[in-house]
Amino acid sequence: MNTFEKAGFVRVSPSDTDKTGFNPFAAIGKDWLLVTAGNESGWNTMTVSWGFAGVMWGKNTLTAVIRPQRYTKEFVDKNEYFTVCYFGGEQREALSFCGTHSGRDTDKAKSTGLVPLFIKDGIELDGKELSFDVTAFEQAKMIFVCKKAYVQPMLPECFVNKANDEKWYANKDYHVQYIGEIVCAYVKEQV
Repeated sequence: MNTFEKAGFVRVSPSDTDKTGFNPFAAIGKDWLLVTAGNESGWNTMTVSWGFAGVMWGKNTLTAVIRPQRYTKEFVDKNEYFTVCYFGGEQREALSFCGTHSGRDTDKAKSTGLVPLFIKDGIELDGKELSFDVTAFEQAKMIFVCKKAYVQPMLPECFVNKANDEKWYANKDYHVQYIGEIVCAYVKEQV
């Protein structure tokens, strides 16, 4: 039995996640998500309430936007895969903590009670065998494993609505966009 199965998850195809009732607008903007990169030898997580879910290049994708000063960015940059965990509203306090405290200074799992789930798994994708070693959380309702497909810093000259630049980037700490192809998804089984 795999780690994720022991934690009560079943692996599903990314194209079947729509059958779970997952609503990206509510999940990202209202309930929030955790983006995590790294594995058992070193990882970090952060809360995101901005991002995108959709189809890009014919693939199901999630886009996380991360500011340059965030510690999690270092882990996303040096790893090929990252996870996005959806909890619903039940873990709001823990997600609030993960969004306001740095993993440089605190053990987020210990401080919140979130239990890291270290997933070593493999799949076949487009005729190729892929293996990944990622971190997620046992309390999640759904876990998306994303393979980095595109990384692009936001540029001030690309703002059509200059008010967004002025309002959200007074410190000029522009987000970096990470488009990840959803290669695998895990859904918590209903008990």
